[in-house]
Amino acid sequence: MPRPPLDGLIDDLYYLEGAPPYPRLTLPPMPGALLIVNLGEPFRIRAVTDISTGEYADGCVISTPTRAFEFGYPQWTRSVGAHVKPWGLAPFLPMPAAELRDRPVAVEQVWGRAAVASLRDRLSSASGPREMLALFEEELLRRLRETAGLGLVRHTSGVIAATGGTVGIGDLSVAAGVSGTHLARRFKDLVGVTPKRLARTYRFAATVFSIDPAGPVDWSDLAGGAGYFDQAHFGHEFRSFTGLTPTKYVEVRRRFLREHPGHVLDGWPLPVD
Repeated sequence: MPRPPLDGLIDDLYYLEGAPPYPRLTLPPMPGALLIVNLGEPFRIRAVTDISTGEYADGCVISTPTRAFEFGYPQWTRSVGAHVKPWGLAPFLPMPAAELRDRPVAVEQVWGRAAVASLRDRLSSASGPREMLALFEEELLRRLRETAGLGLVRHTSGVIAATGGTVGIGDLSVAAGVSGTHLARRFKDLVGVTPKRLARTYRFAATVFSIDPAGPVDWSDLAGGAGYFDQAHFGHEFRSFTGLTPTKYVEVRRRFLREHPGHVLDGWPLPVD
Protein backbone atom coordinates (compact mmCIF):
# COMPACT_ATOMS: atom_id res chain seq x y z
CA MET A 1 0.00 0.00 0.00
CA PRO A 2 1.54 3.38 -0.97
CA ARG A 3 1.86 6.01 1.72
CA PRO A 4 -0.38 9.12 1.93
CA PRO A 5 -1.45 10.96 -0.10
CA LEU A 6 -0.82 8.34 -2.80
CA ASP A 7 -3.03 5.82 -0.98
CA GLY A 8 -6.06 7.90 -1.98
CA LEU A 9 -5.09 7.58 -5.64
CA ILE A 10 -3.38 4.21 -6.00
CA ASP A 11 -4.47 0.73 -4.90
CA ASP A 12 -0.98 -0.77 -4.95
CA LEU A 13 2.52 -0.57 -6.36
CA TYR A 14 4.03 -3.77 -7.72
CA TYR A 15 7.18 -5.31 -9.10
CA LEU A 16 6.77 -8.02 -11.73
CA GLU A 17 9.54 -10.24 -13.01
CA GLY A 18 9.58 -13.63 -14.66
CA ALA A 19 8.13 -15.71 -17.45
CA PRO A 20 4.45 -14.89 -18.04
CA PRO A 21 2.03 -17.82 -17.77
CA TYR A 22 0.99 -17.26 -21.39
CA PRO A 23 2.58 -15.21 -24.18
CA ARG A 24 -0.72 -13.36 -24.61
CA LEU A 25 -3.23 -12.34 -21.95
CA THR A 26 -6.51 -10.46 -22.31
CA LEU A 27 -7.31 -7.83 -19.69
CA PRO A 28 -11.08 -7.06 -19.64
CA PRO A 29 -12.22 -3.54 -18.71
CA MET A 30 -11.81 -2.81 -15.02
CA PRO A 31 -12.69 0.10 -12.71
CA GLY A 32 -9.15 1.43 -12.56
CA ALA A 33 -6.13 2.59 -14.51
CA LEU A 34 -2.63 1.25 -15.09
CA LEU A 35 0.80 2.86 -15.03
CA ILE A 36 3.64 0.55 -16.07
CA VAL A 37 7.36 1.33 -16.30
CA ASN A 38 8.95 -1.41 -18.36
CA LEU A 39 12.48 -2.57 -17.52
CA GLY A 40 12.75 -5.55 -19.85
CA GLU A 41 12.09 -6.32 -23.48
CA PRO A 42 9.20 -4.45 -25.12
CA PHE A 43 5.67 -5.77 -24.72
CA ARG A 44 2.71 -5.35 -27.05
CA ILE A 45 -0.85 -4.15 -26.50
CA ARG A 46 -3.79 -4.54 -28.84
CA ALA A 47 -7.45 -3.69 -28.30
CA VAL A 48 -9.31 -6.93 -28.97
CA THR A 49 -11.49 -5.11 -31.51
CA ASP A 50 -8.47 -3.75 -33.45
CA ILE A 51 -6.14 -5.30 -35.98
CA SER A 52 -3.04 -3.24 -35.22
CA THR A 53 -0.75 -3.84 -32.22
CA GLY A 54 1.38 -1.24 -30.44
CA GLU A 55 4.83 -1.94 -29.01
CA TYR A 56 5.87 -0.41 -25.69
CA ALA A 57 9.53 -0.32 -24.71
CA ASP A 58 9.51 2.14 -21.79
CA GLY A 59 6.09 1.23 -20.41
CA CYS A 60 2.55 2.50 -20.83
CA VAL A 61 -0.31 4.44 -19.30
CA ILE A 62 -3.90 3.18 -19.60
CA SER A 63 -6.81 5.22 -18.26
CA THR A 64 -10.04 3.51 -17.17
CA PRO A 65 -10.83 1.32 -20.21
CA THR A 66 -14.16 0.55 -21.86
CA ARG A 67 -12.95 -2.44 -23.88
CA ALA A 68 -10.62 -5.37 -23.43
CA PHE A 69 -6.91 -5.21 -24.25
CA GLU A 70 -4.62 -8.05 -25.25
CA PHE A 71 -1.10 -7.94 -23.78
CA GLY A 72 1.68 -9.76 -25.63
CA TYR A 73 4.70 -10.48 -23.44
CA PRO A 74 8.33 -11.40 -24.18
CA GLN A 75 9.63 -14.70 -22.82
CA TRP A 76 10.88 -12.87 -19.72
CA THR A 77 9.25 -9.70 -18.49
CA ARG A 78 10.31 -7.16 -15.87
CA SER A 79 8.46 -4.04 -14.80
CA VAL A 80 7.37 -1.74 -11.99
CA GLY A 81 3.82 -0.49 -11.99
CA ALA A 82 0.80 0.88 -10.20
CA HIS A 83 -2.80 -0.27 -10.10
CA VAL A 84 -4.50 3.12 -9.99
CA LYS A 85 -7.96 4.05 -8.77
CA PRO A 86 -10.27 5.33 -11.54
CA TRP A 87 -9.65 8.98 -10.61
CA GLY A 88 -6.07 8.47 -9.46
CA LEU A 89 -4.27 8.93 -12.75
CA ALA A 90 -5.44 12.53 -13.26
CA PRO A 91 -2.93 14.23 -10.89
CA PHE A 92 -0.07 12.71 -12.93
CA LEU A 93 -1.36 13.56 -16.41
CA PRO A 94 -0.69 16.70 -18.46
CA MET A 95 -3.89 16.10 -20.46
CA PRO A 96 -7.54 15.19 -19.73
CA ALA A 97 -7.96 11.47 -19.07
CA ALA A 98 -10.58 11.31 -21.84
CA GLU A 99 -7.80 11.85 -24.39
CA LEU A 100 -6.33 8.49 -23.32
CA ARG A 101 -9.63 6.61 -23.36
CA ASP A 102 -9.00 3.17 -24.88
CA ARG A 103 -5.71 4.47 -26.24
CA PRO A 104 -2.68 3.18 -24.30
CA VAL A 105 0.24 5.57 -24.61
CA ALA A 106 3.93 5.23 -23.84
CA VAL A 107 5.02 6.69 -20.49
CA GLU A 108 7.38 9.05 -22.31
CA GLN A 109 4.37 10.65 -24.05
CA VAL A 110 3.10 11.61 -20.59
CA TRP A 111 6.27 12.43 -18.65
CA GLY A 112 8.81 13.07 -21.42
CA ARG A 113 11.56 10.89 -22.87
CA ALA A 114 14.46 12.22 -20.79
CA ALA A 115 12.56 11.95 -17.49
CA VAL A 116 11.42 8.40 -18.18
CA ALA A 117 14.89 7.33 -19.32
CA SER A 118 16.32 8.68 -16.06
CA LEU A 119 13.66 6.89 -14.01
CA ARG A 120 14.27 3.60 -15.80
CA ASP A 121 18.02 3.91 -15.23
CA ARG A 122 17.51 4.51 -11.50
CA LEU A 123 15.08 1.61 -11.21
CA SER A 124 17.36 -0.74 -13.11
CA SER A 125 20.31 0.21 -10.87
CA ALA A 126 18.37 -0.38 -7.64
CA SER A 127 19.56 -3.12 -5.29
CA GLY A 128 16.27 -5.00 -5.34
CA PRO A 129 12.46 -4.82 -5.61
CA ARG A 130 12.02 -2.99 -2.28
CA GLU A 131 14.33 -0.15 -3.31
CA MET A 132 12.76 -0.06 -6.78
CA LEU A 133 9.29 0.40 -5.34
CA ALA A 134 10.57 3.10 -2.99
CA LEU A 135 12.12 4.96 -5.94
CA PHE A 136 8.91 4.61 -7.93
CA GLU A 137 6.86 5.92 -5.02
CA GLU A 138 9.17 8.93 -4.66
CA GLU A 139 8.78 9.68 -8.38
CA LEU A 140 5.01 9.60 -8.07
CA LEU A 141 5.06 11.85 -5.00
CA ARG A 142 7.30 14.32 -6.83
CA ARG A 143 4.93 14.45 -9.80
CA LEU A 144 1.75 14.79 -7.77
CA ARG A 145 -0.13 18.03 -8.52
CA GLU A 146 -3.34 19.73 -7.47
CA THR A 147 -6.27 18.72 -9.66
CA ALA A 148 -9.51 20.70 -9.87
CA GLY A 149 -12.61 18.65 -9.16
CA LEU A 150 -10.72 15.67 -7.76
CA GLY A 151 -12.62 15.69 -4.46
CA LEU A 152 -15.99 15.63 -6.23
CA VAL A 153 -15.01 12.80 -8.57
CA ARG A 154 -13.31 10.81 -5.84
CA HIS A 155 -16.31 11.01 -3.50
CA THR A 156 -18.82 10.17 -6.24
CA SER A 157 -16.70 7.30 -7.52
CA GLY A 158 -16.53 5.99 -3.96
CA VAL A 159 -20.34 5.89 -3.81
CA ILE A 160 -20.42 4.03 -7.13
CA ALA A 161 -17.85 1.53 -5.85
CA ALA A 162 -19.63 1.04 -2.50
CA THR A 163 -22.88 0.13 -4.28
CA GLY A 164 -21.18 -2.13 -6.80
CA GLY A 165 -22.27 0.20 -9.58
CA THR A 166 -26.00 -0.09 -8.82
CA VAL A 167 -26.56 3.49 -7.61
CA GLY A 168 -28.79 5.74 -9.72
CA ILE A 169 -26.62 8.15 -11.68
CA GLY A 170 -29.15 10.95 -11.31
CA ASP A 171 -29.01 10.50 -7.55
CA LEU A 172 -25.24 11.08 -7.62
CA SER A 173 -25.44 14.55 -9.13
CA VAL A 174 -28.29 15.55 -6.80
CA ALA A 175 -26.36 14.36 -3.74
CA ALA A 176 -23.25 16.20 -4.93
CA GLY A 177 -25.20 19.40 -5.59
CA VAL A 178 -24.07 19.71 -9.21
CA SER A 179 -25.72 19.19 -12.56
CA GLY A 180 -25.46 15.87 -14.35
CA THR A 181 -23.63 17.62 -17.18
CA HIS A 182 -21.04 19.09 -14.83
CA LEU A 183 -20.49 15.74 -13.13
CA ALA A 184 -20.10 13.93 -16.46
CA ARG A 185 -17.60 16.55 -17.66
CA ARG A 186 -15.49 16.22 -14.52
CA PHE A 187 -15.52 12.44 -14.83
CA LYS A 188 -14.39 12.58 -18.45
CA ASP A 189 -11.56 14.94 -17.51
CA LEU A 190 -10.32 12.97 -14.50
CA VAL A 191 -11.46 9.37 -15.09
CA GLY A 192 -11.84 9.30 -18.86
CA VAL A 193 -15.41 7.94 -18.80
CA THR A 194 -18.82 9.12 -17.58
CA PRO A 195 -20.23 8.12 -14.17
CA LYS A 196 -22.69 5.82 -15.96
CA ARG A 197 -19.92 3.98 -17.77
CA LEU A 198 -17.86 3.66 -14.60
CA ALA A 199 -20.88 2.27 -12.77
CA ARG A 200 -21.32 -0.36 -15.50
CA THR A 201 -17.71 -1.39 -15.09
CA TYR A 202 -17.96 -1.62 -11.30
CA ARG A 203 -21.11 -3.71 -11.53
CA PHE A 204 -19.58 -6.07 -14.06
CA ALA A 205 -16.32 -6.41 -12.11
CA ALA A 206 -18.17 -7.13 -8.85
CA THR A 207 -20.23 -9.78 -10.61
CA VAL A 208 -17.25 -11.48 -12.24
CA PHE A 209 -15.22 -11.53 -9.03
CA SER A 210 -18.12 -13.28 -7.29
CA ILE A 211 -17.83 -16.24 -9.69
CA ASP A 212 -16.05 -19.31 -8.38
CA PRO A 213 -14.76 -20.98 -11.56
CA ALA A 214 -13.96 -24.15 -9.64
CA GLY A 215 -17.63 -24.83 -8.93
CA PRO A 216 -21.01 -24.78 -10.69
CA VAL A 217 -22.43 -21.37 -11.62
CA ASP A 218 -26.13 -20.46 -11.53
CA TRP A 219 -26.08 -17.75 -14.21
CA SER A 220 -29.71 -16.73 -13.75
CA ASP A 221 -29.24 -16.25 -10.01
CA LEU A 222 -25.96 -14.41 -10.56
CA ALA A 223 -27.47 -12.02 -13.11
CA GLY A 224 -30.48 -11.29 -10.93
CA GLY A 225 -28.39 -10.72 -7.83
CA ALA A 226 -26.20 -8.24 -9.71
CA GLY A 227 -29.22 -6.21 -10.79
CA TYR A 228 -29.24 -7.08 -14.47
CA PHE A 229 -32.64 -6.93 -16.17
CA ASP A 230 -32.44 -10.57 -17.22
CA GLN A 231 -29.91 -13.25 -18.16
CA ALA A 232 -29.84 -12.10 -21.80
CA HIS A 233 -28.87 -8.58 -20.69
CA PHE A 234 -26.15 -10.06 -18.51
CA GLY A 235 -24.85 -12.19 -21.39
CA HIS A 236 -24.73 -9.18 -23.71
CA GLU A 237 -22.84 -7.16 -21.11
CA PHE A 238 -20.45 -10.06 -20.55
CA ARG A 239 -19.59 -10.30 -24.24
CA SER A 240 -19.21 -6.53 -24.45
CA PHE A 241 -16.65 -6.51 -21.61
CA THR A 242 -14.71 -9.70 -22.31
CA GLY A 243 -15.43 -10.77 -25.87
CA LEU A 244 -16.56 -14.12 -24.41
CA THR A 245 -19.84 -15.69 -23.41
CA PRO A 246 -20.19 -16.32 -19.66
CA THR A 247 -19.74 -20.08 -20.09
CA LYS A 248 -16.66 -19.62 -22.29
CA TYR A 249 -15.21 -17.24 -19.70
CA VAL A 250 -15.52 -19.89 -16.99
CA GLU A 251 -13.87 -22.44 -19.31
CA VAL A 252 -10.92 -20.09 -19.82
CA ARG A 253 -10.62 -19.36 -16.09
CA ARG A 254 -10.67 -23.07 -15.34
CA ARG A 255 -7.90 -23.58 -17.88
CA PHE A 256 -5.78 -20.96 -16.07
CA LEU A 257 -6.42 -22.60 -12.71
CA ARG A 258 -5.61 -26.03 -14.09
CA GLU A 259 -2.41 -25.04 -15.90
CA HIS A 260 -1.09 -22.46 -13.40
CA PRO A 261 -2.58 -23.13 -9.94
CA GLY A 262 -1.99 -20.32 -7.49
CA HIS A 263 -0.43 -17.99 -10.07
CA VAL A 264 -0.28 -14.33 -9.04
CA LEU A 265 -2.05 -13.24 -12.25
CA ASP A 266 -5.03 -15.54 -11.87
CA GLY A 267 -8.31 -13.75 -11.24
CA TRP A 268 -8.66 -11.15 -13.99
CA PRO A 269 -6.31 -11.60 -16.99
CA LEU A 270 -7.42 -14.32 -19.38
CA PRO A 271 -5.17 -16.51 -21.53
CA VAL A 272 -5.56 -16.00 -25.28
CA ASP A 273 -5.90 -19.13 -27.37
